[in-house]
Amino acid sequence: MIAIIDYDAGNIKSVEKAFEYLGQKAVVTRDGSIIKSADKIVLPGVGAFGDAMRKLDEYGLDGVIRETVDMGKPFLGICLGLQLLFDSSEESDGVKGLGILKGKIHKFPGDKGYKIPQIGWNSLEIRGDSVLFKDIPNQSYVYFVHSYYLKAEDEKIVAASTDYAAHVHAAVERDNIFACQFHPEKSGEVGLKILANFAGL
Repeated sequence: MIAIIDYDAGNIKSVEKAFEYLGQKAVVTRDGSIIKSADKIVLPGVGAFGDAMRKLDEYGLDGVIRETVDMGKPFLGICLGLQLLFDSSEESDGVKGLGILKGKIHKFPGDKGYKIPQIGWNSLEIRGDSVLFKDIPNQSYVYFVHSYYLKAEDEKIVAASTDYAAHVHAAVERDNIFACQFHPEKSGEVGLKILANFAGL
């Protein structure tokens, strides 16, 4: 069973539907006991970094997330869910992220003629040994909606990158932790394959 963490963020239902399309049992919940009993955990979301951290704290989910990660269960962050795994974001000064992975979320520079937020498709430079991108061709296109991007402290965890107004760390992997800045649930067959790879861990 895949637990999809509900913390009042947007875009959670579409992730649930994508897993159900793949034949996976997915439950949207903020019940810590259900999350901890799940085989795999997903932290999706669209919204503001500071608001999201407040909600995770309010529902006691920050501790639940750390516990499930420490248990070694496969954990997938999507979009805002990726950003929350890191230390901080320029979107919300003074707000600490979960800090499970080291790095910061930066605002796209507004002086290079790119439309911000980025809304649309970008190709990925995929690391050859990636688990999440197994059997997915390099330079495959995925769908992004974001104004902020990750710069991971340790580039060895970067599974895929792209360029849009800056060099973007678009996906990361470390042990049982996986995360994508883009939306696999909105990225067609490539996105479904990514979710299927995660579900098959």
